[in-house]
Amino acid sequence: MRKVWKPDRNSTQPLYQQIADDLEQRISYGEFPPGSLLPSERKLAEQLGVNRSTVVLAYSELRALGIIESRSGSGTRVSSSKWGATPKHTPNWHRYAEGGNFLPNLPFLRRIREALAYDPSLIDFASGELAGDLAPNEEMNTILSQKPDTPYLGYDNPQGYGPLRQALVTYLKQYRGIHTTESSILITSGSQQSLYLITQCLLSPGDAVAIEDPSYCYSLPMFQSAGLRLFRLPVDERGVQPEDIRSLYKKHRIKMIFINPNFQNPTGTVLAEERRAQLLDVASELGLPIVEDDPFSLTAYQCSPPAPLKSVDSVGSVLYIGSLSKIAASGLRVGWMVAPNSVVERLADARQQMDFGLSVVPQSLAGQFLSSSYFAPHLDKLRASLLYKRDLLMESLRKELNGLVQFHVPEGGLHLWCKIMPEVNDSKLLEASIQKGVIFAPGSVYGSASGYVRFTYARARAEDIPSGISRFAQALHATIQ
Repeated sequence: MRKVWKPDRNSTQPLYQQIADDLEQRISYGEFPPGSLLPSERKLAEQLGVNRSTVVLAYSELRALGIIESRSGSGTRVSSSKWGATPKHTPNWHRYAEGGNFLPNLPFLRRIREALAYDPSLIDFASGELAGDLAPNEEMNTILSQKPDTPYLGYDNPQGYGPLRQALVTYLKQYRGIHTTESSILITSGSQQSLYLITQCLLSPGDAVAIEDPSYCYSLPMFQSAGLRLFRLPVDERGVQPEDIRSLYKKHRIKMIFINPNFQNPTGTVLAEERRAQLLDVASELGLPIVEDDPFSLTAYQCSPPAPLKSVDSVGSVLYIGSLSKIAASGLRVGWMVAPNSVVERLADARQQMDFGLSVVPQSLAGQFLSSSYFAPHLDKLRASLLYKRDLLMESLRKELNGLVQFHVPEGGLHLWCKIMPEVNDSKLLEASIQKGVIFAPGSVYGSASGYVRFTYARARAEDIPSGISRFAQALHATIQ
């Protein structure tokens, strides 16, 4: 009798892919002949001890290869044409997908995406974006309903739509204290595209770079795909220690520094004023460029937004990245980079090879919104809403998990970074939480040791936050028993 096979939860290969590979092997060995009925998704999920959504993905993979076929009312069967007397060969797309140089997302991130796709009712503390009711929907609709600023709908300047870059010159001066020109601005589809262009065009495989620890950058496989060597700068409650950069340079000859100094993702910390000056001095002394990602500054709740490094960069060390994703709408897919013109031209040329430039329609809307009288009131409303949600989340954690979690109170941003006091396994806690109807981002996604959690409070509805933390508490108690 065949021993019941179980997927390996410690493997880096996704569970659904392990199941698909096992079934493909069993079919090829004749255990399931052509035309034979396979177990239902629910039954196979019970046998293997996984969620039904995982089996759904495994079956989808096999259908894409032509190995199985599903018909309404008759279940899922092994394909007769694939394995019959006259076989028809479908490319093994799985092998192609496993190849190539660009790595897939981390397993935890794929699991989070899979769970949210299968069950949209999950209370979502994982997605790092604004809820729909925090976006300026009415303001955008009003702008669209007014006399339209209809742009030319052909390929545009590879640096980005001119009127948007003009609007950004004013916006950056007024809101971020950055003095720049249109020729020094590159429009991108968001911060991640900016980072991708930098890693692909300004660095080479084998180059060493410094990133914060923990860091959002650690969750981006694009760094590994580019062949970069990552070295960590520990983050405490006052940000990174600039002298650590000097040490990394001596040991590893780092070539670039990636930093998120204001309401850092995931910790929510702000780089201390004296450390900012030291950081710029060290970078200037060593001739190192700093990539400053600044998506959260304008969410500062009850204080003036912290100034970016770029605003006091007197020697041109800083490449500055911003976007509308965290302060307006991620769906616009509008971001920007401020850099020397030679760098902008190099990256614009590369981006043009990828997509011939971004759509001018959202760029036009973004430019009009930034220049409108709606922008400042929207920021005030956004800050008040985020502050309310942050306080609601902290109150719920103190009520449900007093003594079991520690956290630094963020003064801006979208995230609360928590340390779970008892020893806990990230994977078990995530799965237990999903079963309870809530989802979060494990700290190990950002390079931390097991036992840290990032709760994003911008996505969940305010009325769901207490219930979500109550469910998380149940999952935590069940995991540590």
